[in-house]
Amino acid sequence: MSENVSLRPVSADDLTLFDEVFSTVMGAGTFQWFGHSATGALHRRFAETGLIDTDGGMLAVINADACVGRVEWFKSAWGRPETSQCWTIAAGVFPEYCRRGIGTAAQRLLAEYLFLHTRAVRIQAYTDCDNVAEQGALVNAGFVLEGVLRAAQWRQGGWHDLLIYSSLRYGTSAEQG
Repeated sequence: MSENVSLRPVSADDLTLFDEVFSTVMGAGTFQWFGHSATGALHRRFAETGLIDTDGGMLAVINADACVGRVEWFKSAWGRPETSQCWTIAAGVFPEYCRRGIGTAAQRLLAEYLFLHTRAVRIQAYTDCDNVAEQGALVNAGFVLEGVLRAAQWRQGGWHDLLIYSSLRYGTSAEQG
């Protein structure tokens, strides 16, 4: 199924699907459930920017002509933002489409898109230390494990350690010269 994965700009109908699926712990999954939140901000951003601007964006994940999730990217910095920016990516696939390689393909496609259409040298992603499926998806999408971010994310009443992964435009930092 992963060979039929593509990305496209989010539509208003996609937003309705995202609201329905990702607004519960069952839809978002235990590693992405941060509690209930207002959907108005996402709808306002969609109306203003179509969810793509210079600070990041969101694209719909398509499989066999159906929206099956979303990928996002946002600016991060490891030092002064003027000189040390990179993209952080995230993916959410609807539960019934998980474990089919769709998330792996979507994250690979998003990294390729960002390397092609932005000046990014580094793209990073992080996941919970217990999220074995996402760890495999990131590795299969070409990301390399860098380390552990201790007590980095507050979720469901406690602090969670995260694993951070990256993909570099040039493959390795030694190649950047």
